[in-house]
Amino acid sequence: MGQRRAQLRLCLPQVCPARSPLLVATVAPDANVLLGRFVVIASSRDLARKVFNSPAYVKPCVVDVAHKLLGRDNWVFLDGKAHVDFRKGLNGLFTRQALEIYLPGQHEVYTRYFKKLVDATKENDGKPLPYMNLFREIITAVSCRTFVGHYISDEAVKKISDDYYLITAALELVNFPIIIPFTKTWYGKKAADMVLVEFTKCAAKSKVRMNAGGEPTCIMDAWIMQMVESKRWRDAEAKGEIPEGMVKPTPLLRDFTDYEIAQTVFTFLFASQDATSSAATWLFQVMAQRPDVLDRVRDENLKVRNGDIHKELNLEQLESLTYTRAVVKELLRYRPPVIMVPYEVKKEFPVTETYSVPKGAMCVAGVYPALRDPEVYPNPNVFDPERYYSGDAETRGAKNFLVFGTGPHYCLGQHYVQVNLALLLGRAALELDWKHHPTPLSEQIKVFATLFPMVCDAPLRLDGSEMVY
Repeated sequence: MGQRRAQLRLCLPQVCPARSPLLVATVAPDANVLLGRFVVIASSRDLARKVFNSPAYVKPCVVDVAHKLLGRDNWVFLDGKAHVDFRKGLNGLFTRQALEIYLPGQHEVYTRYFKKLVDATKENDGKPLPYMNLFREIITAVSCRTFVGHYISDEAVKKISDDYYLITAALELVNFPIIIPFTKTWYGKKAADMVLVEFTKCAAKSKVRMNAGGEPTCIMDAWIMQMVESKRWRDAEAKGEIPEGMVKPTPLLRDFTDYEIAQTVFTFLFASQDATSSAATWLFQVMAQRPDVLDRVRDENLKVRNGDIHKELNLEQLESLTYTRAVVKELLRYRPPVIMVPYEVKKEFPVTETYSVPKGAMCVAGVYPALRDPEVYPNPNVFDPERYYSGDAETRGAKNFLVFGTGPHYCLGQHYVQVNLALLLGRAALELDWKHHPTPLSEQIKVFATLFPMVCDAPLRLDGSEMVY
């Protein structure tokens, strides 16, 4: 096919054919693009799944500059056995037992920020305010509290929230993949380095506390505790004096440096920040437009709390919120934060019987069409939680729901994300009241790493936000 130059444009039609052929193009140089790259988009469900499930042919690449921001030796770029081995040590950070540990910190963040939302509206004389940036700050705060606990200051969380968009902008495909002063990639690198410095300091503090016998309260604690327990086992084994009742940790972890820990936890923030901010923004907007759905969420959450709106739910209670979780899952289908996942082709990839993607090309797994398949999701452009509450979308759409990917690189935090969004929505339904003030562009979509409403500075406006006590 050769290196034909054709401008590649992203299109999100109202109805996407779920079984359309491959889209093959190169990103062409123009005023903002300095480097062409051959791109193949797998736009059907089965082809996207084939890309996700073909580690022998492809590896995650994000964009070329990502290695400079996240580190070329970052675990997300590892391949094959190295990736599998590293991932084994992270799986335990997202079990049900682990997720239960993180809930108190998440409750704490939502309590503080709900008050901030109400106060901001009052200070504006009750007039509507743009809230997307506040949602980004809320998600940054809850992510940091979940990932690094109280080792990070509120000021550092605010700084990360304010600067994180620089990292996102640096990862746009059209950027030149080198760091040049005062360009998007340069500002993004400075922001990424700032986050890594903060997380490295958190890792050092966590090591001190875990070695002193502290109880884990965040993901960093839980991971370092595995390292502490692994070292104790190795030391005991070396001495030939394994205490009775001591259980060998599985897997045994090596001692990671503070920077390695920070680098890994940063990838969790990288994976969650824009995506969850997008989901939260759309969630509040969609709920404001559908008060009947919000009323059902409110009733379900009030019932599980036995009428006490201040009650903090545990994981089992959150998982019992079947309608609330159906709303969250339908929102992720209706406005999927991630619509495509790029991979680099390691060797010629026979993606179909008649076409092979050349080595070095970017092969993109497109997930949007699978989530709009009318054969699986009747009236796919309609937001309808009943698909997952009383319908059969959970079973019929098992192969189509590619929001979190599939295969060896599927998202580790997929259960965490859905539970966290259910917690956010349930508490907001009980403690806040909000109204959407639509604009002509409210329902139009823009892509900035993830899907957001088209109006950048004010995609969602709320007023009348008063605690409902």
